Amino acid sequence: MLNVLIIGNGQCGNRVLDAINKEAFGKKSKFAKFYSKQKYKSNVETIAINTAINDLKELEFTKAKDRIHIPHLHGVGANRNVGKQVFEENKEHITRKVEDRGPFDVAFVITSSSGGTGSSFTPLLVKELKERYDFPVYSLVVLPFREEGTLYLQNTAFSLKEIRESGTDGIILADNQFLKDLGGNVQSAYDGINGMIAERMMFLLDSMDSEMMMVTDLGDFQTVMAGGAGLATIGYYRADKDLPVKTAIQNALAPSGLLFSTNIYEEASRAMVIIKGDNEYLSIDDISNEIEKLSANVGHVFKGIIVRKGEYPQVLVVSTMESASEIENLYNVAIDAIGQEREKKNRIENEKEVDKAFSKIDGLEPHY
Repeated sequence: MLNVLIIGNGQCGNRVLDAINKEAFGKKSKFAKFYSKQKYKSNVETIAINTAINDLKELEFTKAKDRIHIPHLHGVGANRNVGKQVFEENKEHITRKVEDRGPFDVAFVITSSSGGTGSSFTPLLVKELKERYDFPVYSLVVLPFREEGTLYLQNTAFSLKEIRESGTDGIILADNQFLKDLGGNVQSAYDGINGMIAERMMFLLDSMDSEMMMVTDLGDFQTVMAGGAGLATIGYYRADKDLPVKTAIQNALAPSGLLFSTNIYEEASRAMVIIKGDNEYLSIDDISNEIEKLSANVGHVFKGIIVRKGEYPQVLVVSTMESASEIENLYNVAIDAIGQEREKKNRIENEKEVDKAFSKIDGLEPHY
């Protein structure tokens, strides 16, 4: 049995973590944490970290003992410099909490790239974990809507770069903008992305810790994540009774099945495909043919089959990328945002007219 650590940093990371815990309880009511048992196959420890106490209080499926409040008023206000300072002041407390839960075979750190606490804590936390322990640490990073504002866009540019340089063993990308474009509006993207990530994470943990007909394991996942440019995405599709398994695989590889916009057949480096379902619905020939098509374009593809009686086919795809054109597009937008913020700051520093107006009453006193 694998020992797995999942950390949610900041508001977005907390909410994704809460959705994973909800999925583990079988999507029951918020009281499930008091009377139900989570269905993790592995030994999973979850920790939610935040500087904003109210964000931690809103979690419904994460137990109180698994929430770490780092006191700093009510968050860091999207200021990554403040966030870094707060982390340094509290890193021993945070790592001690991890130490108390271990040892671990693998860790996942979940965050938004755009906010304050998560985007500033995550690179530093990953670096600490990699320096102190010998288990792999993966970062799951949620990218912002492109219209969310200049501060969030510039945070994303610096946070993503720092996470990549932190020693992380790989970055799994989920993109709010891409999912909004698929779903049509901001609210559906916000509502859906946490559940989509949770469903995929539960499947991934299952696939790394299962007795399969054709086996994939943590080692295979590590090999996949070590490929390409260190960036990855996850695809998923759940079929109904009448859908052939080959179509389910194709749908999991299609853009609509992914968390991040990419063409797997053109940009992927390595992949892992896991199919789960009843033998009745799993055609080995069809599965092998689809994997061969993918391998011809991608290179090496690990294949796993989990037999589950009575279940229609479900497909999970983990794919690393040699290139990611959407990341280049994001950085172009972020550079513009950084320029706008710099220009505004320069204007404020150079414009002294308001100061001149205030100085006109220097030496005067009010009379009543």
